[in-house]
Amino acid sequence: MKRILILTAAPLLAQEFSKSLYPILEKAQCRGCHNDNGVASTSRLKFPRESADQGEIDRFGMRLRRFVNAEDAAASLLVTKPTGRVPHGGGERIKPGSGEDKALLEWAAELAKLPASVANSEERIAGSSRMTLRRLTHSQYNHTVRDLLGDETKPAEQFPKEDFIHGFTNQAEGQSISPMQAEAYGKAADRLARNAFRGGDAAKLISCKPSPECASKFVAEFGARAFRRPLAPEEVQRYVRLVTRDPDFLKGVQLAVETMLQSPHFLFHLAEGDYGTASRLSYFLWDTMPDAELFRAAKAGELRAKTGIERQVRRMLDDPRAQESLDEFLAQWLRFDRLRTAIRDRRLYPEFTSELVSAMTEETRRLFRSIVWEDRNFLEFHTADYAYLSPELAKLYGVAAPPAPWAKVALPPESGRAGFLGQGTFLALTSKPADTSPTERGIFIREHLLCQSVPPPPPGLNASLPPVTDEKPVGTRERLKDHLSNQVCASCHGLVDSIGFGFEHYDAIGKFREKENITIYPTADQMVKKTKLKPTEYKLAIDASGMVRGIAESAFSSPRQLASILAKEEACQKCAAKQLFRFATGRLEEPEDRRVIDGVFDRFRASGFKFRELILGLATSEVFTGVKPNRQEGPRAALY
Repeated sequence: MKRILILTAAPLLAQEFSKSLYPILEKAQCRGCHNDNGVASTSRLKFPRESADQGEIDRFGMRLRRFVNAEDAAASLLVTKPTGRVPHGGGERIKPGSGEDKALLEWAAELAKLPASVANSEERIAGSSRMTLRRLTHSQYNHTVRDLLGDETKPAEQFPKEDFIHGFTNQAEGQSISPMQAEAYGKAADRLARNAFRGGDAAKLISCKPSPECASKFVAEFGARAFRRPLAPEEVQRYVRLVTRDPDFLKGVQLAVETMLQSPHFLFHLAEGDYGTASRLSYFLWDTMPDAELFRAAKAGELRAKTGIERQVRRMLDDPRAQESLDEFLAQWLRFDRLRTAIRDRRLYPEFTSELVSAMTEETRRLFRSIVWEDRNFLEFHTADYAYLSPELAKLYGVAAPPAPWAKVALPPESGRAGFLGQGTFLALTSKPADTSPTERGIFIREHLLCQSVPPPPPGLNASLPPVTDEKPVGTRERLKDHLSNQVCASCHGLVDSIGFGFEHYDAIGKFREKENITIYPTADQMVKKTKLKPTEYKLAIDASGMVRGIAESAFSSPRQLASILAKEEACQKCAAKQLFRFATGRLEEPEDRRVIDGVFDRFRASGFKFRELILGLATSEVFTGVKPNRQEGPRAALY
């Protein structure tokens, strides 16, 4: 009877969790590390997603029973870990003796009364049914009007700037339309329509002689391409009325085109069924609208089967547009934009020019292209002991000049360089104007190459480092000790700075250095008082020993050594699949997607890490296409 009463009370207890302890754990930022993409992703503790409903939170509260000592609740990991009473990678998140600590202990005591079996109320992992509404990105807009109208003016370059969310600019969370964006769409539609019919049918959009029948034919044909699906009869009639409103047929057509270009059916990905699949494939692999063959396959029902989809994907990957789209994925994943807008102290780095920056991103792009399109092991992107260099980059790296610009050059082992981590792209974009940034380098590797979210600093925290003075000329590592000695800071900085320290032999533009050069310039006050008139320089010894917390035997002191470690780590291997998933679907992966991502990753790994197989696996997966396993035909809703 007692056991029955306890189990009956469990649901009521779970509801109390969301009111009492869960807000405390959220304030302590525990979910930031304990999730599928957090730095504690390998631990047993997994928090529900940020958008979790009440039921998910309630079940999570019950599952915490596995971290409770039934004999001594105060000794439970649920209590001792977040309070730092036992070693915790995240440091002290809840102050011992505080009201929050008391609430934690009270919850542990309540859970201790429940049988251990309560902890087995696992989350339900199933195919997501959530539809994600997305609009055309700026690059997709430009490419679409190019292919639809033959217009090469790239009007979206004048649109409001896009935000990076989850590492990409195509994420649904950041694609609302502001009044400024709506106004920009209106102006662009007017200009595009006028250009298309300037001096006649300049874009060759009309395939018949002006008449009511021709108006219907034009609307049906052009509308199907603009909306990426056939128009319903009432839609055709609506736009035909616009065409025939003006006695000048071309002016009427121009008005219809202008109106269509402002329609949600043009601006958003709204096509469903086979045409929706065709559109998603095209914008993923080509960054533009479907071509005639994809429209034909959709009409014929060939995209209802995985075999039909894979046939189209292989065809599309052989098109040059696929290289351009994957170039865009690379540029966003590795944040080329940050490097292009980076500034450097010209007194220290006079060679850091826009030409050098372009050469850096070109080197990264050429390595990526050679591995992907020559079907080589993608792990070489990390471990490659060669590079495609310009003469300027070879000089920067201190290696032999290439026999011709962008020729393949071997990287000598003593250079310490290998793959992306040894390139100027990574080393420069993770630095500051006057010096390196071990913190930024560590964050980048955690977030971009391991897909681990690093929690933000607590609000109001002073993150400034002690100034470098002539009385105390210390290097970057020594100054960052302040972060590691502060318990509030150390929980995160210990996760990232320890990685960044391993790159300290490479300066803020990626050049190797034996010593850390510290230049201290006179202050305005010193100049006035004439106590110091010239800069002083110090050359300090570098301790480049680094390690990756959470990865066993991960000590390293060069990019090449870390690249070898990461290439063997499944989290790094799988991160490439997760990043491509985010780019392709326009959203962050959720627990429901785990099975699909694991399946896509298994195909990637079984192929010897060929990136095209990763693309094929994702493009033919049920999350991307809506085609369920063992279900080859019939209606379905895309899980996009």
